[in-house]
Amino acid sequence: MIVINKLICIEIKPAIMSLKATGKLPTGKYLEELKRSPNYNRTGFQNLSETPMKPANVSYWKMTREFLKKHPDRLPATPIPFIKTDLTKVNSNDTAIIWFGHSSYFIRMENKNFLIDPVFSGHAGPLSFMVKAFPGSNEYKAVDMPVIDHLILTHDHYDHLDYKTLGKLKNKIGHIYCSLGVGSHLKYWSYDINKITELDWWQTERLDDNLQLTAAPARHFSGRGLKRNQTLWSSFILQSSKHNLYLGGDSGYDSHFKEIGNKYGPFDLAILEAGQYNTMWPLIHMMPEETVQAAVDLKAKALLPVHWGKFTLAMHVWNEPIKRVLEKAKELNMKILTPKIGQPLVLDDSFQSESWWEM
Repeated sequence: MIVINKLICIEIKPAIMSLKATGKLPTGKYLEELKRSPNYNRTGFQNLSETPMKPANVSYWKMTREFLKKHPDRLPATPIPFIKTDLTKVNSNDTAIIWFGHSSYFIRMENKNFLIDPVFSGHAGPLSFMVKAFPGSNEYKAVDMPVIDHLILTHDHYDHLDYKTLGKLKNKIGHIYCSLGVGSHLKYWSYDINKITELDWWQTERLDDNLQLTAAPARHFSGRGLKRNQTLWSSFILQSSKHNLYLGGDSGYDSHFKEIGNKYGPFDLAILEAGQYNTMWPLIHMMPEETVQAAVDLKAKALLPVHWGKFTLAMHVWNEPIKRVLEKAKELNMKILTPKIGQPLVLDDSFQSESWWEM
């Protein structure tokens, strides 16, 4: 009986963890407040332009069938190269960005530490065997993070909002800025509501005398279960006395990039998604060529392509995104920065990119 009970506990614990990881959607008075947003329609949040999840001639069955066709190069043949940087010693006088693979990165700006969409659990799904990180791409953990003054969460998808990681970071985080409704998950995970600020598109929060954060539109969707779009998805504009950064989150291509560029550009750096695309979902993620065009629309001086290099969420070859980005960048004369995972990228330095993905 004792053995059986232990086995039951072993089976139940992951199930409970995965249930907790799905989070909790807004309800009651909280939901009624969200419905006042101009970006909320009768059933949930919406994009500025009509955005079907897939073309009319593509079925979900076809998408599933195509996804199951395993291309041999969807995964890297050898571990991803990385640099292990002591984040507590990043030069406080410079604006520095350190990419952790996919869409997780650290920013040191104006003597403050920012962390964006951290996923350090080694997978991007509710269960540990789902969407595993590439070998070498998950060398940074919550324990490696210094005190985080400001945590920014763009939306609630598993590859951007990680239950395990946030649980381990809880005591290191000063304040959280997130899209409308995402705080519902955080409250369910026992985060202090006084540490959470939710922003709608075009809302601005003054962080201190030298730092300002603005939420801006993106073209995407949200959801951690069967019900979509109950929380908002956003990009963010992070401005200091020295630099202006665009933190793209996830987005398909649309006219909002030009609008943001006209209102808030030029940007010293645009951090934009460049991977996990396919012609079967062309409006919710950008093709790499669109990523470069978006950087041009934003009036960015340089582009850091992210949303690749750690997880396989689409059918393309793992390093195809960066190759296509670089090819289009030549045509549009856009500067591309390609740090290794963990390699400090200091904005005012003459950073030398390497083709580290040619393995």
